[in-house]
Amino acid sequence: MNAYINLKQMIFTNWHFMRWLRLGLGIFVALQALQMRDTLSGLIAFFFLYQAVTNTGCCGSGGCAVPTTTKKMNAEEVEFEEVEPSKK
Repeated sequence: MNAYINLKQMIFTNWHFMRWLRLGLGIFVALQALQMRDTLSGLIAFFFLYQAVTNTGCCGSGGCAVPTTTKKMNAEEVEFEEVEPSKK
């Protein structure tokens, strides 16, 4: 029962522009695939519709995001070297 609630929550929440765009493209390509009786277009439509329903992209959900964690350094760890210009 808990898995059903999680699936329902995943499908019906967090609809943003890219998710709506994938849904629209999936429906459009599916209609074209049915009219032209083209299997490859049908597979592409299924791919877009799957991405829209499950909120995934080509890299997975947030797979292309850049990590935000950074390593902090103490001021004591940094060494500076003074460089003097050469005289000609």
